[in-house]
Amino acid sequence: MYKKAAERVYMVKTNFNKIDSVLLVGAGPAAIQAAINLTNNGVSSIGIMNRSSAHTDQLKRELIDNSYTIKASASKAELTHMAGSAKIKQLYENYEAIEDAWDLIMFCTPNDVYQEVVHAIPFERLTKAQGIILLAPGIGDNQLVKSQVPPSMDVISISTYYAATKFANQQTVSKVITKAVKKRLYVSSCLKNSEILFQICKFIKSLSIECMIVKQPVEAEARSITMYVHPPLFLTEFSLAEIFKEERSLKFMYKLYPEGPITQHVIRSMVLLWKEISALIEKFNARPVNLLKFLNDDNYPVHEVTLSRNDIENFMEYDQMKQEYLLYIRYSAILIDPFSTPDEHGRYFDFSAVSYIQAKREENGYMKIPRIPLEDYKKVKFLYKLGKALHVTMPEARKLIAIFEAFIQQIDHVDFDFNRCEQKINEQIGVIINEMKV
Repeated sequence: MYKKAAERVYMVKTNFNKIDSVLLVGAGPAAIQAAINLTNNGVSSIGIMNRSSAHTDQLKRELIDNSYTIKASASKAELTHMAGSAKIKQLYENYEAIEDAWDLIMFCTPNDVYQEVVHAIPFERLTKAQGIILLAPGIGDNQLVKSQVPPSMDVISISTYYAATKFANQQTVSKVITKAVKKRLYVSSCLKNSEILFQICKFIKSLSIECMIVKQPVEAEARSITMYVHPPLFLTEFSLAEIFKEERSLKFMYKLYPEGPITQHVIRSMVLLWKEISALIEKFNARPVNLLKFLNDDNYPVHEVTLSRNDIENFMEYDQMKQEYLLYIRYSAILIDPFSTPDEHGRYFDFSAVSYIQAKREENGYMKIPRIPLEDYKKVKFLYKLGKALHVTMPEARKLIAIFEAFIQQIDHVDFDFNRCEQKINEQIGVIINEMKV
């Protein structure tokens, strides 16, 4: 918990009219794209904080070679507003070197390192900083961060990163390409009368994305498609076998069995996990998500003749069997892009033909687990432990965790420390539970 005795150290302005300077924590594709979008919206000064590493060394070289300019391009004409360039004023490799020059700090890192980031940032010196933006938080992350920063600091949760962005090629870490943007994002602040929140919503709308302000940060944090979809799809023996097989996988991540992992059992797992997460969300006195409506309206829609508006709106009221049935219809309907233009043979775009990213052994002989499924495991492990602390039983989450852990333990020399992962999760949950008691 933040020490109340030190409150006098922090002087935060109450009137926020314009974002002039933003410090981005992290240097992945999302951070590079965010820097360009912020610059396009009039932010005059952008900084990046990324711990010293081979990635940071390469970024530093590229910045020096290109007059500290980073670039973004778009894969489609309708996304040209995402393209552009930006000047990086400062690249920090050490948190203690951060100067008191930033109005906002945006966390562009995976959410499982938020705790480490908050502890490392010298907030006692950053008197100009008025808010922290969490670009892709998980459930409870706003409380986690808020409890460890100055009391007047505005912490804002954005439901998820707003685009599909990657580095332009394997040779660069300063140029990115974006191929899609979200239709709708949800945002919320820890403060009741947040002025920064409206500035962030204005920023999101400038990207041609609908921005919905919700009452509680947890309601924004609960709207992450990967939290509901990825664990049932990828923490399965089918998917893990494809990810870790030595030969090239010929299966696809979003196809029906046997081409992919989707079966009636996977769909049932998705429904059960959604129900467990919904019970967890209610512990924060927040509203659960209508899963079918969220998947259809905010992500990838299908024709109304395939799924009626009545069934979408009333999904939460149906019994479990009908919920499973409707979700199976939905995943069957997006095997192809139902709104694409068929080719000369009448075939629609093969939307679900997404190949697995497979695990590889590094030069040191250790197996590196890909982001999918590792981040999905860490996310569901966190949710399960949080549920346990809040007396929410989550047997489906426990089952998915057990499948992953049993599979990984059969592999020699894996570059992942289960004990350290659990220790970090327990520390984060301890902070969140203490904050909920305040």
